[in-house]
Amino acid sequence: MPDHLVLYNTLTRKAEAFRPRDPRRITFYTCGPTVYDDAHIGNFRSFLAADVLRRFLESPLCRLANDAGGPALQAGSGGGPALQAGSGGGPALQAGSRTVLHVMNITDVGHMTDDDAADGAGEDKMAAATRRLAEAKKSGKLPPGAGDIDPTDQHAIARFYEARFLEDARRLGLRVAIDAQRDPTLMPRATDAVPGMIAVIERLIERGHAYAVGPAGRQTVYFSVPSFPAYGSLSGNTLDALRAGQGGRVQESHQAEKKHPADFLLWKSDPSHAMRWASPWGEGYPGWHIECTAMAAARLCAADDGSNAVASPLTPAALAALEVADARPMIDLHSGGEDNIFPHHECEIAQSCGAFNASPADAAPARGMFAAHWFHPRFLMVEGAKMSKSKGNFFTARDLFAKGHEPAAVRLELIKTHYRSNANFTEQGLKDSARTWRRWTRRIAAAGASALTAHSHGELEQHRRAHREILAGQERFADALFDDLNVALAIAVVQETFDAFDRVMHSVDAGELVSPDGTLHLIEMDSLVDQIRGLGSQTLAATNANALLCMLDVLGLTDCRQPGVIETEFAVYVHPAKPTIESEEALGARRDARLAKDFARSDAIRDQLSAMGLAVKDVRGGKPEVRKG
Repeated sequence: MPDHLVLYNTLTRKAEAFRPRDPRRITFYTCGPTVYDDAHIGNFRSFLAADVLRRFLESPLCRLANDAGGPALQAGSGGGPALQAGSGGGPALQAGSRTVLHVMNITDVGHMTDDDAADGAGEDKMAAATRRLAEAKKSGKLPPGAGDIDPTDQHAIARFYEARFLEDARRLGLRVAIDAQRDPTLMPRATDAVPGMIAVIERLIERGHAYAVGPAGRQTVYFSVPSFPAYGSLSGNTLDALRAGQGGRVQESHQAEKKHPADFLLWKSDPSHAMRWASPWGEGYPGWHIECTAMAAARLCAADDGSNAVASPLTPAALAALEVADARPMIDLHSGGEDNIFPHHECEIAQSCGAFNASPADAAPARGMFAAHWFHPRFLMVEGAKMSKSKGNFFTARDLFAKGHEPAAVRLELIKTHYRSNANFTEQGLKDSARTWRRWTRRIAAAGASALTAHSHGELEQHRRAHREILAGQERFADALFDDLNVALAIAVVQETFDAFDRVMHSVDAGELVSPDGTLHLIEMDSLVDQIRGLGSQTLAATNANALLCMLDVLGLTDCRQPGVIETEFAVYVHPAKPTIESEEALGARRDARLAKDFARSDAIRDQLSAMGLAVKDVRGGKPEVRKG
């Protein structure tokens, strides 16, 4: 196995050492959601795979190959060695921790329903959302919380689904969504970035990479694909294939105005479009592909002091003046689902190199192709079939939450298959992941309980033995992730490490942190994690507990929190409601009554709970929600 991160690069079609330009500060862009509907679990599979990669890069466990002659390296924030020789006389390695500046966009305009065609064919997905919600309002089937939204207001619809996405993403521990609460520039909206897009399009026209067609005030702007000979480097598509219109790539109705069949849309003048902006070519809206070029460059190429503090994105004028050396990538890492490879990411490369490379007319070397490394997780199947609403196997993240599934279990199920394999999401797999997570939470509780108490001489010896087991586990965990982010093997190592911890620390239990049914209340778990982190390395027991948390941090499970929520055997309590012995006894009796179809008794117990100040809401397929009445 490699002793540093080796990752498959879609651009070069091989696994290779990940070598950022500055291994202390990595720039990472992820194509985010189009907020016209709730994100489904296939979307989240891709986002979470990128999140695990980002978390591992930030972890003190991660080592990166460092090119000779690269920037001087200093000790990471974790205090570990910054530079060390590779094994067997290999390349010098840079050890973490390090900063990852991660940006994920919010697409709220310009993404068309026929997004496999770069022409801008079909209907804007936000327009499709207005029609869908208008129909839902007529039938009385609006999503919860959407009753006050004007279904004809695309901006309001975008904000509604954006808020729901961010809520789901944070429950699943997506770190960029968590960070965006502090720094909103990490998740820019396309509608806020239109002036920058216009500036980039103008520059592409000036450089001979784009052209406008149509009468003044009603023009469409296309990127000239033949002007960029490296087009097709990412996807393998050739201009001959594109000329033939393979895969529905070219719409015949658009060919008359284009110079080449493969040319793709940058700007569409359309005064009837609900979302439109003034531009040199007329009122209209941007193409989907240009959005990411402008937003990635504006935030990731902005001056930054390396502290990850809030930075001001580049202005449109600064974007228009941005220039990079031909052989140098603008950013280190770019991710998206495999369906983004063509046409979306292929077009991003052409636009970005055309606008910003010093001599863009030349075929750029591979490492100068906008991003040095391209990361594409594969599709998610559900119960062995492609997700489909008609088949009844289409799930959003919040569908699963509503059924009572814990966010950590959902996350574990979505990340546990290698990102370059098609994953198969199953109900049984989700149950297995839930059991795994509950076992791990009990073990973290045991480690935390031990770290928070004094120890005898015999117990200290146990901790020394446990320490050796955990350090060996950490190394094997890192080795698995060095090998093209093998999360499946890493998860197996975590399980083995917890088993070894149990064998050594057999006399330690979780104490009062565990409820009578053997589960952990989420608020107590969150509090415990915070306490363990606060202890740092004050004692060997605390060091061991933090070392175990370090692996769960990389998997993102410790951030899968439900603030203000406590889950018990019988219900999910929503803040400020809290379980008591009386409420749990009543809810247990109510569950038994409902199972026996004794609905009169069930209703009487509901009234009893209401008298206690608690309102009970039954959730189909999941535990009831309990709120303050």
